[in-house]
Amino acid sequence: MPSPSSLPSALMGRRSSLSGPVRVLADDVTKAFGDRIVLDGIDLSAGPGHRVGVIGENGAGKSTLLRLLAGEHRPDHGSIEITGSVGLLTQEPALTGTVGQIMGRALAPLHDAVRDVEALSARVASDPAAAHALADRLEWATAHDAWDADRWAATVLDALGLAALHPDQPAGRLSGGQRTRLALAALLVARPDCLLLDEPTNHLDVAGMELLESHLVSLPGVVVAASHDRAFLDRVGTELLDLDPQRSPADRRFGATFSRYLEHRGAARRRWERTYAEQQDRIARLRRDTEMGTDRIAHDRGPRDNDKFIHHFKGAGVERAHARRVRVAERRLAAAERAAVPAPPLPLTFTGPLTDAPRGADGDAVRVRGLRIPGRVVVDELSVPAGGRLLLTGANGSGKSSLLLVLAGRLGPADGSVQVSADRVGLLEQDVMFAEPDLSARATFARTLGRDDDGSALVDIGLLRRPDLDLPVGRLSVGQRRRLALGLLVARPADLLLLDEPTNHLSLTLAAELEEALGAAPGTVIIASHDRWLRRRWTGPEYRLDRVS
Repeated sequence: MPSPSSLPSALMGRRSSLSGPVRVLADDVTKAFGDRIVLDGIDLSAGPGHRVGVIGENGAGKSTLLRLLAGEHRPDHGSIEITGSVGLLTQEPALTGTVGQIMGRALAPLHDAVRDVEALSARVASDPAAAHALADRLEWATAHDAWDADRWAATVLDALGLAALHPDQPAGRLSGGQRTRLALAALLVARPDCLLLDEPTNHLDVAGMELLESHLVSLPGVVVAASHDRAFLDRVGTELLDLDPQRSPADRRFGATFSRYLEHRGAARRRWERTYAEQQDRIARLRRDTEMGTDRIAHDRGPRDNDKFIHHFKGAGVERAHARRVRVAERRLAAAERAAVPAPPLPLTFTGPLTDAPRGADGDAVRVRGLRIPGRVVVDELSVPAGGRLLLTGANGSGKSSLLLVLAGRLGPADGSVQVSADRVGLLEQDVMFAEPDLSARATFARTLGRDDDGSALVDIGLLRRPDLDLPVGRLSVGQRRRLALGLLVARPADLLLLDEPTNHLSLTLAAELEEALGAAPGTVIIASHDRWLRRRWTGPEYRLDRVS
């Protein structure tokens, strides 16, 4: 098998000391970066045919867990054992060489297996010892469908929208989405025993998602996929692992669909909230008991005539009874506070206004006629009224991103006319890069806005966590960079908002909040998206683009 560096992301031909079928074992795994604990006490066990969906809010450690399983990081505590070959798809795969070289490296072990089987078959008659080697090699080649590898590679490239790429095209010149799909194609062709996938559907169109999901459910090995794609998790996952640090180890695993899990988690959240409220009510009552005065023990008992001594004696008894009751209440209060469940954490929520109202609500915000950019996009006629909504659909390579760049003024048409009537246009691109990677997210936010700003708004609307504000933007994950860019759009609302795959790298909670905000935004919004959940709920007009021949 090839070395770890020879295939996209990480495809390792190592085999652990464990024997038998492919198996993934993670026992009490903990990982911290600096003083920040990312994973704490994570257990995972998966065997042949298991497809584990890893879920959790942004920053919960999903990508870190996959890198630990792939051997790119070592756990601070606990152990990880995996039998068989391992393939990792990261969100930003590091690819070297050309398209043809990358696919050639993925196919090489399969071609080698076919040649080995043929050579060993010819030797069996004269060399009985070759029979055992032939059996092993034939088993591996059959399991990896080696004789059909070239046809399968062509099918994968076509379904992922990569068939038109020239084999000599350097991977470094591809877009971020193309690099990710090329890395995924190489892994699907190589067929490792264990596939580790980080947000695998982010850059896929309908055809790509259909091929990926159909392939994964037919694999005999193990799949561990971190994803926010509800439709993907429902179809592919045989079980779920929730990395929410507030959940107990027993509650992290769930052996059913994602839709069922959401119902289960919602019910668990309601029970937690109810238990917390009841315990806090009891603690408040006990706290009041510790503050009670003697009048609650000797109520309306004043001295009678000529009975000063008796009153003094009884008053002392009242004081002693009061002290005893206070001590009992304090003990009960301390016990109740020790046993109390923590407050349910507030989920990240997106509450920012997305757009300004359009200036002059009459007429069209966007009007396109006869747009032509050879090899990129063709639009015969398109108009969007001020304050309107439009969903752009179409396969990868049909020009959705190019059209958004044209509307944003970043790309000029070769032919045709484009009229945009907006005072300010905001664009969220798929591949977000910042000019000064050493600046912190906080400083980037303030500098882009042109004013002093501590970035708290990014935390308040649930786009970044407070510790991330001081990280250099060059060290942020692709998802964190996109959420920072979205935060900048919210902080400077445009009256025409262009969003390219806006739910990529957003948790389900944030994606739902964003969809609600889009519905309430007063300005004009144009969205390009393959998100099946968003598209199923879309009620506005759609415009489908076709691939440019």
